[in-house]
Amino acid sequence: MSGSLIDGKAEAARLRTQIADEAQAFAAKHGLKPGLTVIIVGDNPASRAYVRTKAKMAEQASINGTLVELPEATTTEALLAEVERCNQDAAVHGILVQLPLPDHIDEASVLDAIDPVKDVDGFHPVNVGKLFSTQKSLSDDLLVPCTPYGCLQMLKNIHGDGLSGMNAVVLGRSNIVGKPMAMLLLTANCTVTIAHSRTQNLAAVCRSADILVAAVGRPEMVPGDWVKPGATVIDVGINRVPSEDGKGKLVGDVDFASAQPVAGHITPVPGGVGPMTVACLLRNTLVAARNQAG
Repeated sequence: MSGSLIDGKAEAARLRTQIADEAQAFAAKHGLKPGLTVIIVGDNPASRAYVRTKAKMAEQASINGTLVELPEATTTEALLAEVERCNQDAAVHGILVQLPLPDHIDEASVLDAIDPVKDVDGFHPVNVGKLFSTQKSLSDDLLVPCTPYGCLQMLKNIHGDGLSGMNAVVLGRSNIVGKPMAMLLLTANCTVTIAHSRTQNLAAVCRSADILVAAVGRPEMVPGDWVKPGATVIDVGINRVPSEDGKGKLVGDVDFASAQPVAGHITPVPGGVGPMTVACLLRNTLVAARNQAG
C-alpha cells in the first residue's frame, strides 16, 4: 500500500482563500490593503519566475504585491537604500529580499536592515529570537519562516493534536529551514532530532522518525529503506537533475519511488511544500499588516 500524497497545492489554495477574506476585512477596516514588496537583484531566470509568482499570488489574495527588480551590478549600499525606503513606506507592510543575492552583496547586512515588523521571511535576528524563545505555543502575531511554517500546517492537517509525543527527525540544519522547523515541531510537543551530514548511523536515525522532514538540498539522498513504515515524510528539497528529454526534471531530497510505498503520507516534488511556502508568505504579510495597524 503506497503512502497517501499530501497535496500542497490544494492546501495552499485553501489557505490563500482564507487570507483573501481576512485581507479584504483588513482593507475595509483600515482603508488600505496589506502591502508586500519583493526585491530581486540580478537576472536569475528561476528566481525571477518565482518572484513573479509571489506577486501574482499576492494580488489574488487581496494583497498589494509590488516587485522591485534591480540590476546585477547593484551595490550593497544601493540595496540598503531601497530596503530603507520600504521601511519608511507606511503602505509597505512586508518586505522580502529574494535570495540568493549576487556574491558582491553583503547578504547579512541587507537582511538585518529590514525592519523586524516588516520581515515577512522571518529571518531577522529579532524574529528568530522570538521563535527560539517560544515555549509551548505559537502566538498569532509571530513572523515565522515560511517554508517551515507551511510544513507544520501540513503536518497539523494530517495529525491534528496527535503530533504531541511523536518522534520527528529534521534532516538538515540550515537557518532557513532546518533549525526553525525543529523549533516549530518542539512547540507542537514532538520529540525532535536534528540530523545532518556528520550524524552517525544516519539511516537508523531517519528510520526512528514518525515524522521525517528532509531539507538538505541533495537530490534523492533519502532512500525508501531510511523511512519507517507508516511515517509522514515532508520533502523540502527542490533539485533539478538531468532527464531523458534533455530539459531536466525536479526531484526532492527523498527518492520518491522507493519511499512512497513505505510512508504513510508523503509530499510530492513539485506540488508539495513549494505552494505552501508562498501561501505562508502571504499569511506573514497579513500578520505584519495587523501588527503595524495595532
